[in-house]
Amino acid sequence: MTRRLPGPVLLAVLLALAGCSGAPAAAPARAAAPNSAPPSPSPGPPSGPYVAIGDSYTAGIQLQPAGGGPAGCGRSTVNYPSLVAQQLKLAPFTDVSCSSATTADLTAAQQVAGGSNPPQLDALTAQTKLVTVGIGGNDAEFTKVVAKCAEAGMLQALKAAGGSAPCRAAYTAPDGSSRLTGVLDAVGERLAGVLREVARRAPHARVYVVGYPALLPADPGSCLPVLGHSVAAGDVAFLAEQEQRLNAVLNARAAAAHAVFVDTYTPSLGHDMCAGAQQRWIEPPLPAAGRAPLHPNPAGQQGMAAAVLAALTGR
Repeated sequence: MTRRLPGPVLLAVLLALAGCSGAPAAAPARAAAPNSAPPSPSPGPPSGPYVAIGDSYTAGIQLQPAGGGPAGCGRSTVNYPSLVAQQLKLAPFTDVSCSSATTADLTAAQQVAGGSNPPQLDALTAQTKLVTVGIGGNDAEFTKVVAKCAEAGMLQALKAAGGSAPCRAAYTAPDGSSRLTGVLDAVGERLAGVLREVARRAPHARVYVVGYPALLPADPGSCLPVLGHSVAAGDVAFLAEQEQRLNAVLNARAAAAHAVFVDTYTPSLGHDMCAGAQQRWIEPPLPAAGRAPLHPNPAGQQGMAAAVLAALTGR
């Protein structure tokens, strides 16, 4: 049974999450479609060596059994890269993803609990044949935006003020433009640099940029049992739009770099954090035991793996 989260509890959870950057990215009003361009440099069945790069959505934070690397990376052996490698028998397979990673952590060591995760791009060589990249959410500081929306919703409720989207209003400039546009543009520039470096280090690799699955539904009303009125209905829609905007940026940069964008948003529709416990791919702010809030659960990692497999095999 889904628990309704009291407003102060939700705000405390989201503010705590905003202090650590292990959650998804910010984002367009329509889900980004997968890039239909053929993989570069050569089509055909994928082969190893395969290197998986990314943040907590790639690592599979808190999912057991745990994988290698520092404990703070939260790397799981049932994350989507591991499932893809197992299904396609890709070897050797190297997973260097790490929770809280930003694009800066791909070229510099990342300090986490239990040690240091080496620069993720260091795993690439001229022999690498396949690379998946799942990054950008922490650069966009999406959890801070979520926390801002929860705070705005709580203040509105306490003041009994009107308005259905106080957070959207806070992020809208006087001229009507979004104050988040510059953030998303910066994410795109950083990803472009990452993809150039991937191409330099692994010139013969097929490169896939993996997008983020849907955290929130199109219908804000379905979130009432989970979020209550802590986030205004209009701001639930606003947050969903921001995630889609991020995915569109990732898609565009992948296309510009002749990489393939993997759309995980579309197949995850109806499996967001506000869906029932048996349907959701993303855990709510108060997650099931052993799961990370606002992150994919095992079903979510399996769904993301299916999207990657479809992109790799054309099926």
